[in-house]
Amino acid sequence: MRQYSPDLTPPWKKPKPVPQVPADPGLVVEEPGTGFCGAVIRCEAGTVTLEDRFGKHRVFPLEPGGFLLEGKVVTLVRSARSPSSMASSVRPSRTASGSVAVPGARARVARAGRIYVEGRHDAELVEKVWGDDLRVEGVVVEYLEGIDDLPAIVTEFAPGPDARLGILVDHLVPGTKEFRIARSVTSEHALVVGHPYIDVWEAVKPASLGIPGWPRIPHGQDWKTGVCRQLGWPENTGAVWRAILARVGSYRDLEPELLGRVEELIDFVTAPPSSPSGA
Repeated sequence: MRQYSPDLTPPWKKPKPVPQVPADPGLVVEEPGTGFCGAVIRCEAGTVTLEDRFGKHRVFPLEPGGFLLEGKVVTLVRSARSPSSMASSVRPSRTASGSVAVPGARARVARAGRIYVEGRHDAELVEKVWGDDLRVEGVVVEYLEGIDDLPAIVTEFAPGPDARLGILVDHLVPGTKEFRIARSVTSEHALVVGHPYIDVWEAVKPASLGIPGWPRIPHGQDWKTGVCRQLGWPENTGAVWRAILARVGSYRDLEPELLGRVEELIDFVTAPPSSPSGA
C-alpha cells in the first residue's frame, strides 16, 4: 500500500524554512523587535553582540528567525570559526562618518524626506563624510543658497509624517538673523539645527589644514575673502574650498558641533512615523 504522511497540510500552506546564516564578524543584520541594526562583533553560546553605526553595542539571543538580513528573515548560528579566532578578527570597516560600512550595499530608493543645507560647500562636505550613510538610508541632501526665505521654502515642501524635512543652518547662535529665521519654522515635521560657525569652512579642524586657527574677520568684510587674505591663500574661494575639502578624510577632521547636528538630522529624517494616538 502507498504510505501517506500524517501531515496533510498542502505544500503551499506550509511555512517556508528559514535559512541559517553564520554570524561571522562584520555581518550586518537587524533585530526586528527593536529595529536595532548593526554588525556582528561577537557570537557566543546562545547570544550575538551587534554594534550599530554609532558604536553602540546590544546583545541578542540566537533565536530561530530572530534577525533580518537584507530584509529577509534568517536564523543566525555560531560561525564555524572558533571563538578565539572570532575574537581576534578585524573589526568591521567604517565609513568616513565612522559608521559601520555595509559591503556591497545598494543605494536605497530616495525617501520623500530631505535634508536642506545653506550652500554648495555645505552639501559637498556632507556628501564627503556622510555620503555612504545617506545612500544606504535613501536620504537626499539639497542646498538652498541662503535661508532668507526659509519659512516659505518649508511651506512649499509641506513636510509630514512620511516626508520629514531637516535643515542645517550656518551661524545659528542667539541674536543672529539666522536664529530669528530658524525660530519662525514651527512645523513638527521639520527640524532646524545649526552650528555656531560663520561658514562651514570653520567646521573643518584647523589642525587638519595645517593652520593654527581660523582668523577673526572684522564685521562687514566678506568672511571667506578675509580668511584667504589673512592666511595668505589665493583669493579664489572656489579653488581654496576644493583644497580644504581634499584635506577632509573623515569625521575626525570636523568639529563636533557640526558632526552632532548632521547625525541629528539624519536620525530625524529617517525615523519611522509616529503611531496615531490610541493606536
